[in-house]
Amino acid sequence: MKIYNSLTKKKQEFVPIYKDRVGMYVCGPTVYGPPHVGHARSYVNFDMIRRTFIELGYKVKFVENITDVGHLVGDGDEGEDKILVQSKRENIDPYEIAYKYECMFFDAMDKLNVLRPSISARATAFIPEMIEMVKELVASGHAYVTEQNNVYFSVRSYPRYGQLSNRKLDNALSGERIEVAGDKKAPEDFALWKSAEGGHIMKWDSPWGMGYPGWHLECSTMSRKFLGKTFDIHGGGIDNMFPHHECEFAQSETVNNAPFVNYFVHNNLVTVNGTKMGKSLGNFITLDDLFCEFEPEVVRYFISLVHYRSPLDFNKAQIVKAGEQYEKVCSAVSLIREVAENREVKPCGEALEILNAFMGAMQEDFNSPLAIAELLKICKIKKEGLTKEVASQYLYLVNVASRVLGLEFKANVQGEGACKEAAELEALKQIIAEVRQDLRLEKNYALSDKIRNRLNELGIVVADKRN
Repeated sequence: MKIYNSLTKKKQEFVPIYKDRVGMYVCGPTVYGPPHVGHARSYVNFDMIRRTFIELGYKVKFVENITDVGHLVGDGDEGEDKILVQSKRENIDPYEIAYKYECMFFDAMDKLNVLRPSISARATAFIPEMIEMVKELVASGHAYVTEQNNVYFSVRSYPRYGQLSNRKLDNALSGERIEVAGDKKAPEDFALWKSAEGGHIMKWDSPWGMGYPGWHLECSTMSRKFLGKTFDIHGGGIDNMFPHHECEFAQSETVNNAPFVNYFVHNNLVTVNGTKMGKSLGNFITLDDLFCEFEPEVVRYFISLVHYRSPLDFNKAQIVKAGEQYEKVCSAVSLIREVAENREVKPCGEALEILNAFMGAMQEDFNSPLAIAELLKICKIKKEGLTKEVASQYLYLVNVASRVLGLEFKANVQGEGACKEAAELEALKQIIAEVRQDLRLEKNYALSDKIRNRLNELGIVVADKRN
């Protein structure tokens, strides 16, 4: 197994800390909005990585956090928490915001067949552990408390800062995007604990007064709690390499006096039709919207066709093309399953060659596009002359590919139309509305009102307006 290590900037042979075990931490979502295509790309990628280790016989402890407090708008240490901003926007409790979008996130991941984490840890559940880590950093001289009762990490106390992102200290200002907090000793220092201003809902008591944790602190705290001071793999998006992962690295190594992680793995960015995705650009794609046009399994297959370290462009025409290719694979799998009668045997001959090439690609830095290119060879199989014994060998290969890629190879998967039922329901509502309008024109108000009341009982609100 070879992995590209973002820390060393090269492929390295994977050597686990403990034999046959992998400790893996992946940065989870900040739950202040619906899951989008960026989430799909990242978590499908790390799911394939996890599944590859499992297929190779490793026991994987997969830890993923849920950022439900502490992630400020921008990369600096001023501004509002993203959860609170959305709370004000929707006029509901911030805890309700976090739970609402956490549920939406996991629902979308389930549809994409992403395995649930071994441990899913919410930041708000580990405030005492975070406070303890801040106390340790202050006691060691790597952090300081200001008159405003904010606690900052002293970046210059850690000479290796910038090793991950290759940024020089002069270019590593925490306030690059927004104004630098005025109570810092140095502009590059970053927040460990922030004093809660009046009206701040999400806050906890601490040795420095009422406040809340900095964004970077939670990952260091929870990875240490569940995986130890040093663990095997830390994953996340390349957009989080700086400042988030760089800050994690610094505070973890100083507080633990030990190496933080052996392999840092980053997936590349997502674009939409060649343009960076963003709400302000009007090209922000939520997974709910995407699943209304494409089956989640087709979306997952499309993501798998691009190596995790390469940029991925969400282009509907390309997803349609991927869906057509996936249908061919599913048809070949259906033929194999039919002839094999769902009985698999260890392969030999061509089936073994494809299997070895498939797993070889996945063991070469999780090269899913190359692995799929090998799998596509089964599309040449014809029913004529296909014996049960040979089909059973191919079935073994198919089942391995299914487990590793997280694809079920369902028969008759359509590239589009996942929201057919929703569309039919909307059409039915329109028909009913037209019928009621006709009844009202005929002054048959009794029947019109009866239809309205029955719809209201079903949760479909009908409000008649005066002409």
